[in-house]
Amino acid sequence: MTASTVDTARLFIGGSFRPAVQTSAVVEAATGELLAQGPRATRADVDDAVTAARSAEALAWRTAPPAERQAVLTHFAAALASRGEDTATLVSRENGMPITLSRQVNGVFPAALIGYYAKLVGRLDTEEVRPALVGETVVRREAVGVVAAITPWNYPQALAVMKIAPALAAGCSVVLKPALETSLDAMAFAEAAVEAGLPAGVLAVVPGDADVGAYLVGHPEVDKVSFTGSTAAGRAIGAECGRLIRPVTLELGGKSAAVVLDDADVHTTVEGLRSASFVNNGQTCHLSSRILVPTARYAEFVDAIAALAAGLRIGDPLDEDTEIGPLASERQRDRVLDYIRVGRESGAEVVVGGGVPAGRPRGWFVEPTVLAGVDNSSRVAREEIFGPVLTVTGYDDDADAIRLANDSEYGLAGTVWSQDVDRATTVARAIHTGTVGVNHYQLDIRSPFGGVKSSGIGRELGPEGLNAYWSYKSIYRLTSEEE
Repeated sequence: MTASTVDTARLFIGGSFRPAVQTSAVVEAATGELLAQGPRATRADVDDAVTAARSAEALAWRTAPPAERQAVLTHFAAALASRGEDTATLVSRENGMPITLSRQVNGVFPAALIGYYAKLVGRLDTEEVRPALVGETVVRREAVGVVAAITPWNYPQALAVMKIAPALAAGCSVVLKPALETSLDAMAFAEAAVEAGLPAGVLAVVPGDADVGAYLVGHPEVDKVSFTGSTAAGRAIGAECGRLIRPVTLELGGKSAAVVLDDADVHTTVEGLRSASFVNNGQTCHLSSRILVPTARYAEFVDAIAALAAGLRIGDPLDEDTEIGPLASERQRDRVLDYIRVGRESGAEVVVGGGVPAGRPRGWFVEPTVLAGVDNSSRVAREEIFGPVLTVTGYDDDADAIRLANDSEYGLAGTVWSQDVDRATTVARAIHTGTVGVNHYQLDIRSPFGGVKSSGIGRELGPEGLNAYWSYKSIYRLTSEEE
């Protein structure tokens, strides 16, 4: 897909495509060159999308029997799956994600999650009758309405479908505002929606900038907001939704700790950190980027982690062997390099990495970097870097490790590494965070995901993910015998 061969500047509103009045350059992460002119929605486009989301067809989707929604969503999942390889490749070009990861999270996961929620909602009753102190109560699940879904560029398909799938299953309409950096792949959802016969207006795709996102959040005809992105942006969105008394789900930043217990096997642990700490070039909110290791084994683990980082294969994200691709943009690369400078100036030792890889003058590459001797109060230990940079901090005992893990404004994820699973699980229970992995970290579509503290509000995935898109109505009634 190139700017010269494909018309990419399209929006999807009211069940059909339209040319975008404004465009924004989408740059290939590995080369820094123009990939295509992507669509850039205006406020007027948002108005049209929200109006279509309240059309008669969209309203019919809300009241359709769950089995009917299940059937359409099953076709939607199949249509996405058939595009999976092309979509995964496109995302890798847009944001630098290694293709082997992109195939899973952008090519396979969206269809799998839609299929999961299609089956789940098909088994649920819209109403439940409960006995009451007087008479009985009919408890109804009703779609919350029009959902504004705002998603970032790091996992564009996966993070979007974590909102789209449960919202559509619940009967909501969705206005999706993807990031401009990954505006091209978002149209896979639109194409699949048309193929599956999703009613017009039930899904809109309107990539836009921060101004358009803010306009969508505050739109008077939006009923619910679901946002994934930075904590700073999440605070602003949360404040606006609080002012409007509008329900909101916020999946925000993280600075998660990997707690390496004193009995951990060094080889097994470091191999686990390959994915838990470096996945997607470090551009992952739930990464274990703060490595906490026992003081007695500090040098051993620093050396092993440094060897891991030095051995990661850097290259073209479309190369099957690449483990670390470029960051998504020049701005992101420069931000990560600046954090490395801050760490060095604060007294941290750059054990490995620390700059742009040799032989990579094009694209937005940063070497996998390990900073040792990091105090937990330093900026590089407290702020989300969002790149392939790890900090290593020593601790005295389990209680000290738990204290350090919890000494953060964030609480999204974390990992615990030990040969004793029960001991590790006890430590995991003591960490104040939304998710914890024991000897690995992998999201589970059947279990809730989300954060505490500055990492967000609400949960996605699992049966709990549906609750964000329903409102509950209680109908109190007397039975005929009591009347």
